[in-house]
Amino acid sequence: MGATGSKLEKALGEQFPEGERYYGLENFGNTCYCNSVLQALFFCAPFREQLLEYHEKNKNNGDAEENLLTCLADLFSQISSQKKKTGVVSPRRFVQRVKKQNELFRSYMHQDAHEFLNFLLNELVDILEKEANTPKSSSEASSMPQKLANGQTNLHVNGVTKEPLVPWVHKSFQGTLTNETKCLLCETVTARDEPFLDLSLDIEQNSSITSCLKNFSSTETLNAEDKFFCDKCCSLQEAQKRMKIKKPPNILVIHLKRFKYIEQLGRYKKLLYRVVFPLELKLNNTVENSDTEYALFAVVVHVGVGPNHGHYVSLVKSHNHWLYFDDENVEMIDESTVQTYFGSAQEYTGNTDHGYILFYESLNSKR
Repeated sequence: MGATGSKLEKALGEQFPEGERYYGLENFGNTCYCNSVLQALFFCAPFREQLLEYHEKNKNNGDAEENLLTCLADLFSQISSQKKKTGVVSPRRFVQRVKKQNELFRSYMHQDAHEFLNFLLNELVDILEKEANTPKSSSEASSMPQKLANGQTNLHVNGVTKEPLVPWVHKSFQGTLTNETKCLLCETVTARDEPFLDLSLDIEQNSSITSCLKNFSSTETLNAEDKFFCDKCCSLQEAQKRMKIKKPPNILVIHLKRFKYIEQLGRYKKLLYRVVFPLELKLNNTVENSDTEYALFAVVVHVGVGPNHGHYVSLVKSHNHWLYFDDENVEMIDESTVQTYFGSAQEYTGNTDHGYILFYESLNSKR
């Protein structure tokens, strides 16, 4: 990385962002799935700020037991406080903790970056909620937070109910979906809200994120064996069902379902489809207030033809520059290079580098 680091510093020259650090991460045999996701999260500004703030508050707490959150906070702090602008750090402690927590990631098999991201975010939320539910002293025991059904926490202090405590991971990534079902006999609409940390989208050949989102929110008719039990009619009825984004998150994470189970083959196959993801995305038709705009700031890329082998790298936008992170190596790329990761227009092709997880930041929250 020495040569690569100096090359990157040379490429950026005086444009190297003040106080920023561009560090590669050591790979321990098969940990590219972890490294690529960590780089995307490191350049997710609100998430990094909150994590470093958490580290600052808790670094002198000698009694605190090590967990995934403390290991991640230590790693981000280690990168941020490096004297040199570029280099390589070893995420060994964090990776060991991941393997200790979840046996899924213990083997040397090829792992799924999306499964890892899901596991990590949910684990961080669990730790933060557990900490919020633990009184720091006996005097606080009487004001113990009470957990609500949706995983948030309600605080009672001196008989006054405070606002539910929303973990900062949720503030960054959580949005709300509404599942609407309309009975075709009485036309009653039943709506059920559910939180989400990312959207998993089915993909088609030569499509775009906009068309995938449209399909995600398309109307489905429930009939024959799939009829819906309508509470008003007190019977099974034909119905129309659709999913809408009710509350868009600050950070929209989109997972492209590139691995599909093919029954005839009896195994998963990677879909090499070309799916265009724009640098700026408008959420139309899916949101009640449909003026939410997003800017792409990171892409986790899967390299390879199948789900059981391959490699992960990440593309990250930082201070108007695009960077390519491949484990220990970091280099600068042109913005136009991003479109080479859309996928392949033909079934058989030499291009196996495809966008897999997309990270968009809300422009509305910046204003």
